[in-house]
Formats: sequence, structure tokens, C-alpha cells
Amino acid sequence: MKTTGFSRSLWGALFGVALTGIAGLAIAQMKNGAGERAATASAEAPADRKIKHYRNPMGEPDTSPVPKKDSMGMDYIPVYEGEDDSTKMSAGKPADRKIKYYRNPMGLPDTSPVPKKDPMGMDYIAVYEGEDSDDGSVKLSPGKIQRTGVKSEPAAPRVIRSMIHAPGTIQLDERRVSVISMRAESYLQKIANVTTGSRVAKGQPLMEVYSPAISSAAADYISTINSKAIGSDAAYGKGSRQRLMNLDVPDAAIVAMEKSRTVPIAVEWTSPRDGIVLERNAIEGARAQPGDVLFRIADHSQLWAIIDVAERDMGMLAIGQSATVKARGFPGRTFTGKINIIYPQINKETRTGRLRIELNNPDLVLIHDMYVDAEIDIGSSAPVLAIPESAVMDTGRRQAVFVDKGEGRFEPREVKLGHRGDGYVEVRDGVSEGDPVVVSANFLIDAESNLKAALKGFADGAQP
Repeated sequence: MKTTGFSRSLWGALFGVALTGIAGLAIAQMKNGAGERAATASAEAPADRKIKHYRNPMGEPDTSPVPKKDSMGMDYIPVYEGEDDSTKMSAGKPADRKIKYYRNPMGLPDTSPVPKKDPMGMDYIAVYEGEDSDDGSVKLSPGKIQRTGVKSEPAAPRVIRSMIHAPGTIQLDERRVSVISMRAESYLQKIANVTTGSRVAKGQPLMEVYSPAISSAAADYISTINSKAIGSDAAYGKGSRQRLMNLDVPDAAIVAMEKSRTVPIAVEWTSPRDGIVLERNAIEGARAQPGDVLFRIADHSQLWAIIDVAERDMGMLAIGQSATVKARGFPGRTFTGKINIIYPQINKETRTGRLRIELNNPDLVLIHDMYVDAEIDIGSSAPVLAIPESAVMDTGRRQAVFVDKGEGRFEPREVKLGHRGDGYVEVRDGVSEGDPVVVSANFLIDAESNLKAALKGFADGAQP
């Protein structure tokens, strides 16, 4: 038992000596490290330069006027006069400015009225009075402005040329279409060499027609004008001629009767206008009932362009606006006209409205149902205050721009817009002539603005 006790005492003594040696070695190494740091500091320290302050060895924005250790026991590093190390450290902590609040170092929308650390142990950054302006402006550093390519352009008066591009088709002018039909039972004795698609002139013979009703009226008229007592039967003579006119007998046929003083067996029917035969239903030897369409002739010297315009553009159209029409079948050629009708209905399937443009077609190259594309000038020749379209941030309900106030400050402003064209947009309210608006990288400024607004909202909620 004594031997065992002695052995335990011996082993305990040896273990204590080992621990003492290890502790002494660690203390010696710490002293050596401290001596090396001191030697290095004394070697780097100029003899004629004065220590301004001591900075945190981990680079945190914390300084001390006297030597100090951080929470891990590391010595603060001396900063001498003339060194630029203090600019970034001390600029954010002026002695004559009051701290408003502390913001999250990672940019999260979280603030604190007192010093605080985030879950990673990083200190919240102090925000001083004057740094967080209350005018709604956003402030960026010169470096960030240069890296992101923020550019501004002043608002200035410009002439905006705006065009509406819309498709359409060529249609016949309803006022220039004629139908040839009989007003009494008739028989078609002879048809001229005219077919569908033929061009005819006014007064050109189309067919010869025999009609009992026309022959009876013609006989009465001839007997009247052959009577010796024309003076007393003048009124009756006018009535007989009117009967022929009511039967739609051509004037040339009536004049021929007056000259020949005879009743023709068949009456020559002529074209009432210049145009193209769109429909021929007349057949030689056929009987024509009253109202049957025998010929349909349309004048193509003037046509309509029926244009389908998107519903959103209808408010910018007005009667009398000039338009240019291009036919897909004739590339490089244009036809000009003016809007003379805006139809008062919207196609509920396509959500488009219709307008009508009258076009002259002197060489008859345009034909009905032809596809065309119209360009309608909705701009004004008077200059208006305008800014580039890239400057506008449109949320759907609001439109805003950033005005460059100088020194890295950008003020958001809501604007009211007008016509667009040539890459510019009219500004009716929100900015004045000469105000520089941001035209590039404005979404970066918008992101900064949203972050700043969130931080300010948290700060206002945290402060009493």
C-alpha cells in the first residue's frame, strides 16, 4: 500500500512538472510574439512621427486614442500622422455629428437605435444625421456611379414625330357602285361583248332590251310629240316622257326616239358610269324580272382603305389626319390620303377600331380586297418638353424618373406623359426644362431607393 501511494505521488509530481513546463512554454511564446510585435512596431514607427490613434486589428470601424486590446486580446494597431488609414475608419464617425440609428451591415432592412451585432457577429453600421436625407433622394458614391454607368440628359423641347402602323384592306367606294336592273318585265335580245372584269366607259352600250311596258310608254310619247296640238297637250307630253324616265330608260334612247319620231322594237341600254364590270348576269334571250341585277359596275378611280387600329391608339386619331398607305403588292410605292371616317364601334374579338382613308387611284393599280399597311402621323409640328423613353420607369399605374441633383444625389419624381416617338416621350408634368434626368442605370438607383425607403421606414418605427 505504501508502495502504491508513493508511486501515485511520484506520477502526480511528474505530471505537475509537465504542466508547468507547457504553461511556461506558452507564456514564453506569447511574450516572444508580443516582443516581436513590439519590435516590429518600434522598427516601423518613425522617430519623428506622432501616433494619431489606434485602429481595430480586424479592420472594423473602431479606433482608440490610447493602446487597447480587442475582445480576442489582439493589440490595436497604431496609425501615424500622414497615413491614409484613418479616412475610411473615421469618416463615418465624426465627432460633431449625431448618430440617428444603426443599420444592418449586410444591407438587410433592419435597423437598431443602439449598437448591435448581427447573427454573424458583425457590428451594425452607424448612420449619422445628414447622411440619410428626408427629401426622398438617393445618394450614391462616385465610384458606384462610375462603375454602373449612370448617365443623365436634360429635358428639352423637341418635335416628336409619332406614327401609328396598322394593317387594312382596300374597299370599293360605296358611292361609286352602280347596279343595272330592269323596272319592268323585259327580254334581253342582245348582249354586248362585255364580261366580268371588263372596263367600260359611261354611255357604252351593254345590251338591247325589249319590254312591253317600255314600248307602250314610248308609243304614247311619240304620239304626243307627233300631234299638231302640242301646245295644248304640253303637260301630257311631259307626263309621257316622265313615264319613260320612271322605267329607267337611258337618256340617249329617249333622245333617239325624239329624233326619229318612231317607237323602237328594242331599247339600247348603256353604262351609267366609267368603271369595271364586277358582275354580269345578263344572258342573251333571257327574260329579266323587275329587280334582277344584270350588271354591277364600280368606279375604281377612288377607293377606300379600311384600317384596323388597336383600341389603345383610338384616342390619338382625328378626322383630317394625313396617312400614307403602302400596298403589299406594289413595294416601294405609296398612296396618300386623309382620315374621313372613324367608325363608332370596336371589334370585341380583336379589340380594334376601324377608320376609313380615301385614296385616289388614277392608274387603277389598287383593287378591292387588296391588303395594305397604313402609317398615320399623330405627331405635332410644335415642340414639346420631352425626355428619352429610357428615363421612364413604368409600373403600370405610375411613371417616374430620377432627376440628377448633383454630388451623387438623385431625386425620384412622378411624371405625367404624353405622346411618344423617335425614342422620346412628352412630359406634361413632373419635370421642367433643363432638369437632368437619368437615362441609364436608373434601375440600380431605383433599387437603392427601395432599400433606403425600407431602412427609413424601419428607423422611423424604431425611434420613439
